[in-house]
Amino acid sequence: MPFLVSFWDSTIQIWNNFKVWISEFFDSISSVWNTFRVWDIIDVILVAYLVYLGIKLVRETRAGQLVKGLILLGVFYVLASVLQLSTLEFIIQKVFDIGIVAVIVIFQPELRRALEKFGRTRMTDFGVFGGKDASANAVWIKAIDATCMAVQEFSKSATGALIVFERKTRLGEQLSTGVMVNATPSPELFGNIFYPNTPLHDGAVIIRDGMILAAACFLPKPQKEELISNNLGSRHRAAIGISEVSDAITVVVSEETGTISVTSDGEMIRGFTSETLNKYLRERLLVETDPNDEKKIRKKLGKKRQSEQSEDEKPDETAQDTVE
Repeated sequence: MPFLVSFWDSTIQIWNNFKVWISEFFDSISSVWNTFRVWDIIDVILVAYLVYLGIKLVRETRAGQLVKGLILLGVFYVLASVLQLSTLEFIIQKVFDIGIVAVIVIFQPELRRALEKFGRTRMTDFGVFGGKDASANAVWIKAIDATCMAVQEFSKSATGALIVFERKTRLGEQLSTGVMVNATPSPELFGNIFYPNTPLHDGAVIIRDGMILAAACFLPKPQKEELISNNLGSRHRAAIGISEVSDAITVVVSEETGTISVTSDGEMIRGFTSETLNKYLRERLLVETDPNDEKKIRKKLGKKRQSEQSEDEKPDETAQDTVE
């Protein structure tokens, strides 16, 4: 009987503590609601967006499992507080005190990648200010078309290729490992570079602003190499590696199967054709332009073509005068 009485008293005390906790919880919510302002709505939206970015960052990475462990510790801490388990509450509190430093150390690669991605963000990405020069699209379209034509031939002949499209993040470290080319992209040039056993075929081609800047460049290894399939070779791993540390888009052609793949933001998509690759690259490399800007560019290109045609006709007239 004394045991049952003690147990009953403990149960009543726990229930009373729980009611007090619930009462304080709703009182805090009521006080927040009474002092709610318009700026608080913006505050909540920003916090929700940051939480969304955090979830997106740790999803499908080793950080995801650690976050689940932290959430479980948080649940235990609440239970220990409600049930007045002082020893367990003290231990979990100390774990959280030193846990912030531990999380920063453990999540260092993911945090660095997130900060780099945030640093690449420009105000034009939010649509606040005007966009980029629309004339850059003409150069990129030529580079994309040449790449897709070359990749199509590489896929048919199962010729390995690795082509990196530089975007906002400059790849100076990777460029220093290669051979500077600085040439206009063309299917013939890509064919010479990636022809087997040539001096430049073993490495990546880096394209900057629609021009082939360098060839035979070495790319970093992927950070999540243990999660990559063993069926993927060194080119595919290098493509994933460069996409993890930059915003570059990389096109890979397998020398075993001829499969065309693309990597971006640490992820790989396989099974592209020349048409789907062209559409994919245009959507991500071309800038949105104003229709008036496009008309101006077309007029400039038309005038340039007319001037080139007139220059080509002048030598013929001179030659005719000489014959006469």
